[in-house]
Formats: sequence, C-alpha cells, structure tokens
Amino acid sequence: MLPSSGIVFRNARVFPGHGESLLEPCDVRIDGSTITSVGAVAPGADDADLMIIDGSGQVLMPGLIDAHWHAAFAAISAPEAMTCDVGYLYLAAGREAGRTLMRGFTTVRDAGGPTFAVKRAIDEGVVTGPRILPSGAFISQTSGHGDFRMRHEVPRDPCGHLSHIELMGGSAIADGVPEVLRAVREQLMLGASQIKLMAGGGLASSYDPIDVTEYTESEMRAAVEAAENWGTYVMVHAYTPRAIAQAVRAGVRCIEHGHLIDEATVALMAENDVWWSLQPFLDDEDAISNPNPANRARQLEVSAGTDRAYALARKHGIRLGWGTDTLFDADLARRQGKQLAKMSRWFTPAEVLTMATSGNADLLGLSGPRHPYPGVLGRIEPGALADILLVDGDPLTDLSLVADPDRHFSVIMKDGVIHKRQAAGAG
Repeated sequence: MLPSSGIVFRNARVFPGHGESLLEPCDVRIDGSTITSVGAVAPGADDADLMIIDGSGQVLMPGLIDAHWHAAFAAISAPEAMTCDVGYLYLAAGREAGRTLMRGFTTVRDAGGPTFAVKRAIDEGVVTGPRILPSGAFISQTSGHGDFRMRHEVPRDPCGHLSHIELMGGSAIADGVPEVLRAVREQLMLGASQIKLMAGGGLASSYDPIDVTEYTESEMRAAVEAAENWGTYVMVHAYTPRAIAQAVRAGVRCIEHGHLIDEATVALMAENDVWWSLQPFLDDEDAISNPNPANRARQLEVSAGTDRAYALARKHGIRLGWGTDTLFDADLARRQGKQLAKMSRWFTPAEVLTMATSGNADLLGLSGPRHPYPGVLGRIEPGALADILLVDGDPLTDLSLVADPDRHFSVIMKDGVIHKRQAAGAG
C-alpha cells in the first residue's frame, strides 16, 4: 500500500531522460501516479506518512521503453505460437509481462500479436507488466511476412476457414484495397494504438525472401489513410530500399528494421520526417539460431548492414527509436537489457538512454488520441507519469548496468507503484 502523502526519493542523482549529464543530487517526489517535484523537498506537518527512499550514490531515471516488442510472442516457441490454445498463449504472455517489468521496461510498443487481452489484464491489475501500446494483428499480403499458413491451406477459397493464428489475432491476411481497409479498421476497432503492416520480406519468413517488396503503394496508402482517419499512424516491417521508399511515398510514419537501406532512401526518410526503429542485430551470441542455410544467409546480410544503417541515420539526422524485436526465444527475452547496452557500439550511454526513454516516448506519441496512456512518459520532471528506476551505479558511465537488472535496479516503479525495492548492493 502506498503512503497517503506520497513517496520521496532522497538525494538521488537524476538522469531526466535527456541530456549528456546527471542533475546534481536532489529529491524527487511522487504523489499518486505523478511526479510532483524535482528538487529540494521538505516534508511538512501533513507529511508524517511520507515514504522516504534513500537514493544516495544511486541514479534515478525514467523507466525504459522498448519500441519494438512482441508481448505475446517474445518468449514462446514458434511451433507453440502457431498451434497452441489461445488461453495458454495469454497465460504465457502474462507471465512474460511480469518479467518484462522486472527488467525495468515500464512501457512497450507491441509490434504485432494478440495482446489486447494482455494489455487489459495489466491495466486492470489482474497481472503485472508494462504499459502496452498494441498494434494488434500483423497485416500482411498473401505470401507476405505475416502469412503463417501451411502449404496445404493454400489456396483459400471464398468460403475457406481462417488459419489458427489468424483466428487468435496474430495476423490478418489482406489483399487489395478493400481487404486492407477492413483489416486496419478491425484492429482499430479492437483497440490498436497504431497499425503494423508487412512491407517486405524477412529473416524468418516461410515464403518471402528478404528482397521482396510487399503490397502496392495504393494498398499501403489505403492503410495509412484509414489510420490517419483515427488520428494514428502506420509502422512497417521493411529491410530494402525499394520497400522502404514505397512505404515513405505512401505516408508511413515509422520504418521498422531497414538494415539493407541505401543512402538515397535514408535521405528520402529525412525529407519526409519519418522515424526509424532500428534494432542492434549483429552476428554475435544473441543472434537467433538459423539452421536453414537460406535464412542464415539473410541473417548475415542483415547483421552486416547494421553498422552502416546506424551511421547513415546519424549522418542524416533521422529520429531513431530503439527496440529489440525478440521473437520465439525465452532466453533472448531475458537479455532485453543487454540489447540496449549493446547500443554503446554506436552511441554514447546518454544518447542510448535518451533513445530508450524520452526518445521512444516521442515516437509513441505518434499515436495521438489513440495513445492509451495520457500523460508524459520517458522523463523525470514535474507532471510526468511516475515510471522510475533507481540504479545502483551510474549508467551514463557504465551502460552495462542495464543488462543486469536483478543486481543493479534497486527500485522499479510504474505509475507510482513500487514493484521492486531492494537495498543498494543487495543484488
């Protein structure tokens, strides 16, 4: 139970979610779900029940935001996801949601999957977990990156049944402008904050090589217009210049991945003020195992393009989001913070933490009136929502601290509620 007069983090060094340095040691007060002051706090006579948390020697910062997470699919295997009962899927997703929060991620933008029920359960306190901005089902053309059907399910006749994953809300196969409009509107009806379209091939696709461009410009523009009519936007999965350029011309607001891009297409993104949600895909110990030779070749091609993609983004001043895109791998999901720490290869720790707090919060703001959590996220300032981490150490000098939340996050707070509290050094 929270104290009636709020909580004060005393004498903490603060990373406010932006900038290159910490604030001088100060006090941060929370009343209810909101940060009410950052600075000296002197408890008054009416503050006898104030909870004081000693932040001496520690860094207080905003909760982390993963802008490309799959709450339903991150930690369950692909065969299970394609065949399991939807009740099992939700139970597994609820468990992983709690683990996600305990890694310090207080908000995620879900980039596709059946997460509406999980979001509701978290919001109502049925289970613990991060705030979720859901996209709903992946919207994919036939043979696209979101087409998970078996070969024996093709062709689909006009009265044919939907596949299991479509019935669960994992994907929506839509061809032609009318079907795309219907699929987008259905996800908005169910509560999507933004729309996820598959605009090109991928690494783990059953049918589409990574060089494939998916959807026509008119189909994609229809999705954009339907989303804009609801005050929100479309994000797309795409790797290649052709797929990205078509999406930009159609009015898409955020490109996911894009590791095989060329400089002319980056310039086009900059000209149209398009966000770029990149992931630190490298051929390292965190790379997903790909025994299929063709998929392994795709994976190496993408990882080889990662350094160049980040360099081009910096050169052209692209607004960058950060996310993990973990799929079907419980061990990799546990290393969510490590994927953030890996960003020090390209950016300073302050730049990385800004990207994963206030920067990602700005990206999520593209949802406009469809954003389900009104208030300021990703910042430590009066009036912001109280999503807070207290870090035992200084992540601006040692970003690897975020890779080991069990040891280094002494307090995890979401919406003013403390979900973890341990003494500094206790991990």
